Amino acid sequence: MSGTATQTPAAPDKAGAQIRVMIVDDSAAIRGFISRWVASDPALAVVATANNGQTAIDQVKSADPDVIILDIEMPEMDGITALPHLLKASPHSKIIVASTLSRRNAEISIKALSLGATDYVPKPSSVGAGDAGETFRRELCAKIVAVAKPRRRVLGERLAAATPRISGPIKLRAPSMVQPHILAIGSSTGGPQALVKVVSAIAPKLEVPVVITQHMPATFTAILAETLSRSSGLKCVEGATGMMLQPGCVYVAPGEYHMVIRGRGGPLELLQTPPENFCRPAVDPMFRSIAAAYGAATLAVVLTGMGADGREGARAIADAGGTILAQDEATSVVWGMPAAVAHAGLASAVLPLDAVAGEVRKYLGGARR
Repeated sequence: MSGTATQTPAAPDKAGAQIRVMIVDDSAAIRGFISRWVASDPALAVVATANNGQTAIDQVKSADPDVIILDIEMPEMDGITALPHLLKASPHSKIIVASTLSRRNAEISIKALSLGATDYVPKPSSVGAGDAGETFRRELCAKIVAVAKPRRRVLGERLAAATPRISGPIKLRAPSMVQPHILAIGSSTGGPQALVKVVSAIAPKLEVPVVITQHMPATFTAILAETLSRSSGLKCVEGATGMMLQPGCVYVAPGEYHMVIRGRGGPLELLQTPPENFCRPAVDPMFRSIAAAYGAATLAVVLTGMGADGREGARAIADAGGTILAQDEATSVVWGMPAAVAHAGLASAVLPLDAVAGEVRKYLGGARR
């Protein structure tokens, strides 16, 4: 669907702190819905809209957006083609890919993350009506706030609420003296890229099972498992009820299900109990079940992500004597989940992403700090 591209710079607020948003979608209706949603939020401002990738590239320097909402399927130039050009023209901009929930679009969205997109949001078939449209609105606006790093002054309480920043020094706890028998990883915004780095780096001689909860919808989690398989050479699958855990294998919680472990070695169980921390799958139920099954033989890692999912599950692991590692602020796309764990005093180390795999290998090999 074609439409007229426009550029409508918003009047800056007095503090100059609004997040500048560019919307790129070939549907005039979707551009209109998203523009109204963004404009209704005092922390956000629409500075440009475009109906295809080429028009967006032509406008992006003058629009100077903090965040670009980028559709995948568009005429003249699609989103995946435009993405690297947009980042080259506006390196500071964060790109959130918006795509409908199909396997093809899930594959493209995962590819977009590998090309430099910061996050993705699945579009419902209709964004204008019903719960699906409202869910999309809430998720999109929350992600815009979370991933933006405006070159203006603070966004005040709104930004702090999306990405909790708890003041005070981080107190580390002593790691377990027991060699881990399982590795559990929780992640959200920025997680797919981080998971590829960590899982690929720990793949050689991996002798324990790995369980992962990444906040993603159905279909996307299957593609993530396939991506991890290709990048690491490990057997990576979506978890299923009844699966027993095998050393050297990776199990990804499927979208729309919490994944828990019922005893050492399994079996896995998938649950459609209510979302926790507004998420399903959520990290907390997986961590709690692992704490109960493995106790001090648990090694958990909390990677980049918005919110605080994983903190209470990490507390259960810590209470059981296990070890938790957290990604640091400098290398996190959003320092929410790992910050919550670190500031709660639950982490034995807070590390840059490039150092996480090495630390994991040390613990799995029996070394202690």
